[in-house]
Amino acid sequence: MASEKRSTVYPLMDLDNDIVGWESDEDPSNPRNYAIARKWFLIMLISLITFVSPFASSSFAPGVSYAEEDFHVTSTILGTLSVTAYLLGYVAGPLFFSPMSEMFGRRIILSGANTLFVAFQIGCALAPNISDLIGFRLLTGIGGSACLTTGGGVIADLFVAEQRGIAMAVYTTGVLTGPVLGPLLGGFIAQGAGWRWVFWVLVIAGGTFSGLVMIFNSETNPVVLMRWKTERLRKELNRPKLSSCYDDGPTATHHISLRQKLTMPFYLLVRSPIIALVALYLATLYGCLYLLFTTVSTVFKDTYHWSTGISGLAYLGLGVGTVIGQATFALTGNRSIEQQKRRNNNTFEPEMRLLVTIFFAMFVPVSFFWYGWSAQEKAHWIVPIIGLSPFGIGMVGIYNTLQTYVIDCYPRYAASAMAALVVTRSLMGALLPLAGPRMYAALGYGWGNSLVGFIALAMVPVPISFYRFGGRLRKKFDLGQY
Repeated sequence: MASEKRSTVYPLMDLDNDIVGWESDEDPSNPRNYAIARKWFLIMLISLITFVSPFASSSFAPGVSYAEEDFHVTSTILGTLSVTAYLLGYVAGPLFFSPMSEMFGRRIILSGANTLFVAFQIGCALAPNISDLIGFRLLTGIGGSACLTTGGGVIADLFVAEQRGIAMAVYTTGVLTGPVLGPLLGGFIAQGAGWRWVFWVLVIAGGTFSGLVMIFNSETNPVVLMRWKTERLRKELNRPKLSSCYDDGPTATHHISLRQKLTMPFYLLVRSPIIALVALYLATLYGCLYLLFTTVSTVFKDTYHWSTGISGLAYLGLGVGTVIGQATFALTGNRSIEQQKRRNNNTFEPEMRLLVTIFFAMFVPVSFFWYGWSAQEKAHWIVPIIGLSPFGIGMVGIYNTLQTYVIDCYPRYAASAMAALVVTRSLMGALLPLAGPRMYAALGYGWGNSLVGFIALAMVPVPISFYRFGGRLRKKFDLGQY
């Protein structure tokens, strides 16, 4: 098999040895040889639904109080859980969808999961009580999780390592801006049309984008494409011993069982310290992000006496920071890699991505001290909103670089690796906000956010360690790649 470093060389056809591979290095059926326009069209397709899914995770947050009033709910935990249950779906879904996308293909899994996502949004809109609402939110999260993990696989399928930075930036725009825009628009919808219309809007948007994905998306997983080609040639040439170039044995096409595939995300977490440490780092940041999502609107309603709709505008600070972060990452990411390649005999190493991560990591702690103490001291409302921007800048840079780094390290298992990251960060994002109300009640917004800020500050050395020692870990725990 070709390694990722030899990115222009692919396993070729060798019928004399019963091996089915690509016809040539320029084989047009190889996803990495697709026309540039086709590649970006596929990335944009998956990015559309990847925006709607994270948008759905937070858009209900401003409307929780209306649902609590309708259902006569007095427990703050139940109200918070109606928001974060969606993220628990993000924990369960990738464990099935990601390995199945590597076994059966990205297209069919994504289309099926999107259908579940839209169907259960209808259940949320029609929920008769808070328990059913929480249950349907969990199920929509399961359906909405597929795009978060299969997208990383699609990027690995279509692009060689040096080209993945911009593709990841485009793809993650929805992942990072969706949760920010969700409360902003959800607040106005809940206040003007009622909280149930938040879900009807998601049904309309999700149904539209899911339909486009079903119609225009195509399979990109090279392992699956080669298996299909192998099965076709076996019949056409009457040669049952033919095997795919991506198989480990002469006759194996389904040699890895579904059970083994389903445990792959856990295997990667245990087997690869790189994936385990990246997952822990991103989980901590994601928990901090959703802690903000579930408390920002409350802060501005209680402290600054804003209405539900207007309080959603407070998330603009995060949104502006996200845009700045994406632009900075797009301008510096690939440029930094090219400079480091020239100093390394024009040879790419995945750790080259991590130099910019160190820069972005410095922004995250700033927000919690700035936002927390300005809200505690009731400074002018613009001060805490601006204070949220550094978090958006840092989160984007860290998220983009570390996810792409994991894909670079293990491209053959990109979807399962993404599942491992999504599961851990979603679990933290679902559980940490449950402690938010009590923490802020006991410590106030100043010291409460400062506690989170100190944790973020303690995590700054993590990307530095990856940059210095990641190469040794990657080579020591090599899981194989194509």
